[in-house]
Amino acid sequence: MSHAWTRKTAIMAVLLTMLAITVTFVALRTGVADSTSSIIWEIRAPRVIMALLIGAGLAVAGGLMQGSLSNPLADPGIVGVSAGAALGTVIAVTLGLSFATFGTALAASLGAAAALAVVISVSMHDKKPEVVTLLLAGVAVTGFAGAALAILVSMSSNAAVRSITFWSSGSFSLTTWDSVTSVAPFILAGLILAFTVTRQLDVAALGDRDAMAAGVNITRMRMRALLAVVLLVAAGVGTVGVIAFVGLLIPHAVRMVIGPRHAPLLLISGITGALFLLLADTLARTIANPLEIPVGAITAIVGAPVFFLLIRRTRARQGGWA
Repeated sequence: MSHAWTRKTAIMAVLLTMLAITVTFVALRTGVADSTSSIIWEIRAPRVIMALLIGAGLAVAGGLMQGSLSNPLADPGIVGVSAGAALGTVIAVTLGLSFATFGTALAASLGAAAALAVVISVSMHDKKPEVVTLLLAGVAVTGFAGAALAILVSMSSNAAVRSITFWSSGSFSLTTWDSVTSVAPFILAGLILAFTVTRQLDVAALGDRDAMAAGVNITRMRMRALLAVVLLVAAGVGTVGVIAFVGLLIPHAVRMVIGPRHAPLLLISGITGALFLLLADTLARTIANPLEIPVGAITAIVGAPVFFLLIRRTRARQGGWA
């Protein structure tokens, strides 16, 4: 069985990678302006690379959250991680750091970690996060972070802060090579860390008690997985804004095709997430030419109906939440 899954995963990975390469080529050649070498290299190329990086990061982060928290509705944008990252970035820029640099990426990571810590601590019951409480805590943290961010933006005299208008819906329009190089190390580190916990996540799917009997340190595993989530999400959000539902939609779609084992799940989710977000951004900047639609609007249109379906399914499986 494992050999069959390995072969199926390899075939899917190759096909999706080929498709992603094709879409990348099309995205580089598609746009309002003429496809000159300077426009392709200086404007479209960093935007395409950033979409691939952040799409992979969000999708893998969603798979990690769902596995480590045993919560099928977990998503960085829903449980407050993205909002915390956005707030951390704006605080850093308000204090004088340059936007889209390593310093603001680090500040975004700290903000995301703080938001995640609050949500997890509030939602824990019997050493396990509750589904409904996790979502409600995420709503509260997202609301608080959004309000604080709005206050900072409206009161700041910093032109860079006041010009940031895309936090709630995401945009790759300000992406440069400098921002790519500031985000890439965090996402790559998060990907590496994510694949060190896949076997433990598989065992943890049996339940905390059985996993501990098998020698898995549940607390340490969750800490490593959630640290990877922060690395995968925060720096990207701090540069392009909040893009919701990628981490919810992609892992569920992939899980339906290849099953629940986390190593292939995270691998295929990463490639699929990169492809999905690149497609969404290409549509966002071309579908209403010459206007640009926020990329987060595209992902929300697709992801929100799926979220409703998942809520109904999860509630039915748990026998209601009353």
